[in-house]
Amino acid sequence: MKPFPGRHRSIRQSRGDVPFKVICVVFVVFFSLICLYPLWLVLSVSLSDETDVLRYGYAMWPRKFSLDTYYYIFRQSGSRITDSYIVTIVTTLVGTLGALLVTGMISFALSIKHLRYRGVIAFVCNFTIIFSAGLIPWYIICSRYLGFTNTYAGLILPSMFSVWYMFMLRTFLSDIPPSLYESATLDGAGYFGIFWRITVPLSKTALLTIGLMYALNYWNNWWNALFFINRKELYPLQFLLYNVLSSVNAIRGGQMPAGVGSIKIPAETVKMSLTVVTIGPIILLYPFIQKYFISGIMSGAVKE
Repeated sequence: MKPFPGRHRSIRQSRGDVPFKVICVVFVVFFSLICLYPLWLVLSVSLSDETDVLRYGYAMWPRKFSLDTYYYIFRQSGSRITDSYIVTIVTTLVGTLGALLVTGMISFALSIKHLRYRGVIAFVCNFTIIFSAGLIPWYIICSRYLGFTNTYAGLILPSMFSVWYMFMLRTFLSDIPPSLYESATLDGAGYFGIFWRITVPLSKTALLTIGLMYALNYWNNWWNALFFINRKELYPLQFLLYNVLSSVNAIRGGQMPAGVGSIKIPAETVKMSLTVVTIGPIILLYPFIQKYFISGIMSGAVKE
């Protein structure tokens, strides 16, 4: 009895796929190690002794394990770091939710093809990417007329809208069938109801992707604090760590105040420790939301 020819073909194809799969796995592992190398190096240097780092350079494993840098950071500004974490978390949460609401509603409006002056609104938004009024007028308007100085509004509102993210979300919303909107309109729903009951549920993946981008921007933002915040209790985390690093560099550069001439400041390990303190929460959070981020990036890549 002769075996089925189709079975032989499937066996040959599966055996032929083995080398290809092995190569793919090796490549992915190699690429992952390349991406992991800088992070591991940063962690290793942050746990090393400053003298060994200056003498031997960076190493994958600490030659002499030391937590002096972390003791220095939290001893010098431990309570301030806690306050800055709170400010950064509040700013990130409120800013991301507000940015998603604003960006989502504008994107939804521009995705409706029969919207009056749709092209004009899109042109005005796009125009702001190419041309701007300048840094000084922006600062004067925000600080003098809008009252952003030493307030959470100064940390949140200037970064609440991104034209680039709006166009990305509008492209996704444009793929939603207009017949869904027409059916909802016949049932008596208004545009606001259509947005909340149809658009938002159908675009959760895209909204989560844009939300992650906004959250990263808010978490890493120190520019707004540089312009609008003078009170130390309102310093976000990035700006506080920026000040700590600037102070360390100034002291090592010879600009030392009286009485600290004999103090050795661990500059190299401080840089790496500040990096760990800054990016640690994001690295721990990302594995829980990476599937939504990947799905959002791939949305629209394959058409049925």
